[in-house]
Amino acid sequence: MKALTLVVAAILAMIAVFLFATKSYKDKHAETVQQITQSADSPLKRSNAPMIGTIMAKVEIVEFFDPACEGCRAFHPYVKSVLNKHGPQVRLVLRYAAFHTGSDRVVMLLEAARMQSMDIYGRVLEKVLETQPIWADHADPSLDKVWQLVKDTGLDIERARKDADDPSIRARLKQDAEDIVKLDIRKTPTFFINGKPLREFSPQGLAAQVAEEIRANYGQ
Repeated sequence: MKALTLVVAAILAMIAVFLFATKSYKDKHAETVQQITQSADSPLKRSNAPMIGTIMAKVEIVEFFDPACEGCRAFHPYVKSVLNKHGPQVRLVLRYAAFHTGSDRVVMLLEAARMQSMDIYGRVLEKVLETQPIWADHADPSLDKVWQLVKDTGLDIERARKDADDPSIRARLKQDAEDIVKLDIRKTPTFFINGKPLREFSPQGLAAQVAEEIRANYGQ
C-alpha cells in the first residue's frame, strides 16, 4: 500500500512539473510573439491586407484564417458580433493562413473579389464560409463548386477568374506565408488584438480582450 502511495505521489509530481513547464513555455512563447508583433517592422502590419472597418479605429483585430478551416467558420459570427457591437472603435484585418489543400486557390478567389470592391469581397467571404461544408473536403476540395456557389454575390466571374492569377495576389500569399513562420502560427484561426495574442481562445475571450483594449484606448 505504501509503495502504491509513493508511485501515485511520483506520478502526480511528474504531472505537476509537466503542467508547470507547459505553462512556462506558453507564457514565454506569448511574450516572444508579442515582442515581434509590437516591433517597428511587425509582421502584422501589412498595408495591403484586407481591412473591415475604419482606419481610425484604435482597436485592431488581426485574424489569420483559412477559408477551409471549420474553426474559422465557427468563429466568424462572433467576430462579426464584436465588430457590430463596437462599430468604428474596432477594425478587423484579415491575413491568410492557407494550411488546407486547395485553400490557396480559394484565397486567390477572395483576393480577385477584393480587386472588384470590398463590398463584393465581403459578400464572397460570407458565401465561402457559409457553404464551406459543401466544397471544403480537406482531402479533395471542390474548387469548381466554390466558383459556382459565389455566382449570386455580384462577383464578375469572368474577370475574377483572370484576376485570380494576378502576380500581386501570389505575392500577397507568399508574404502571409512568410509572416506565419515569423509569428510561429500553427493553427487557424489565430487572433491578435492590438498586437497582443488572444489569451483565451474562445468567443468570450475574444470579446473580453477587445473590451479591455477599448477601455484602455477610449476610457470606456
